[in-house]
Amino acid sequence: MIEQHDPHTGLHSEQGALPGEHPGRARNPVVKVHDLAWLEFEKPDLERAELFGWAFGFTTSLRTADELHLRGTDPGSPCVLIRRGHRSRFIGPAFQAAEPEDVLRLADATGTAIAPLPESLGGLTVDLVDPSGARVRVVADTHELPALPTEAPLAFNVGHDVTRVNAVQRPPRQPAKVQRLGHVVLQTTRYLQTLNWYLEHLGLIVSDFLYHQGQRERGPTMSFIRCDRGSTPTDHHTLAMTLGPADRYVHSAFQVPDLDSLAAGGEYLLDRGYQRSWGIGRHIQGSQIFDYWRDPEDFLVEHFTDGDLFDCTLESGWAPMSASGLAQWGPPATKDFLGMRPGRESLRELRAVIGALRENNEFDLHRLRGLMKAFTS
Repeated sequence: MIEQHDPHTGLHSEQGALPGEHPGRARNPVVKVHDLAWLEFEKPDLERAELFGWAFGFTTSLRTADELHLRGTDPGSPCVLIRRGHRSRFIGPAFQAAEPEDVLRLADATGTAIAPLPESLGGLTVDLVDPSGARVRVVADTHELPALPTEAPLAFNVGHDVTRVNAVQRPPRQPAKVQRLGHVVLQTTRYLQTLNWYLEHLGLIVSDFLYHQGQRERGPTMSFIRCDRGSTPTDHHTLAMTLGPADRYVHSAFQVPDLDSLAAGGEYLLDRGYQRSWGIGRHIQGSQIFDYWRDPEDFLVEHFTDGDLFDCTLESGWAPMSASGLAQWGPPATKDFLGMRPGRESLRELRAVIGALRENNEFDLHRLRGLMKAFTS
């Protein structure tokens, strides 16, 4: 009898750190940020960006000739700020300070000036630059947008637990209602240096580390990082960071109410000609049900629902990086999602690899081999 091997065995990060490995948190961070506030982009065509935003499930909270703010249904800040620019590019994330004094504390610790935000946002910001060159804002006292109506949860008959009788399920094929911004994923050639910067300055803590198979002794190459709110549970990751051949945005993720909203919203996007990158499936690290899409400027964005929440007591998990380890169920990770699709993107990635190998950074030939092995495993 042939023994069946489950490729997911050992990939759920229950294994913790070995002696001497990265602790996943700083002993005395400058501040502990409360959450991710918003993401900032530049794009040349705000009309096209707004049309995709509506189809994806956002609501416009501000629209001028040169600026677009897209929000979810939850109260708070807009999720995405887009300013008109000559080319499409990611500017950086903004984090919400736990209290206004933390902005002052961070400014003092870094020798950086505090500046007022535009009146459309309100409040103050301290603008920093992480070791990979990304602008990072920490903001406080911003205006709070009121909550918007959201989709009511469906009643489910789960197994023999019956809650719905003489009623049918007919979720409409319409844009998924984005509730909030969940996380952003960044790639850097200076992974360890950049990771430590976020832990030390913003008080983030690592939920899960991934390492290249056969290279654990060299340390991790990806981390899923959450906010530290003490005993209050927070998203498994607010920021994820991975080692790669270029400093760049990878994707961002936005919460929707449930699987039906996610799936019906995906059908709505397909009907309008937008490109699904990968999905629908359920992740391992974070457990989210996911669906990835390309916007008209080729940025990767994710709908997600049912993610893990951790408090400060859970230590970091460790697991090997692999393509099959990206999901518990769902279709295999696509070349588009992995950044390996033929065309301009793959040529751009090849040039980045060549450039990174010539420079003094953490992305060397051994890391390249480990990454290629992970993509094909």
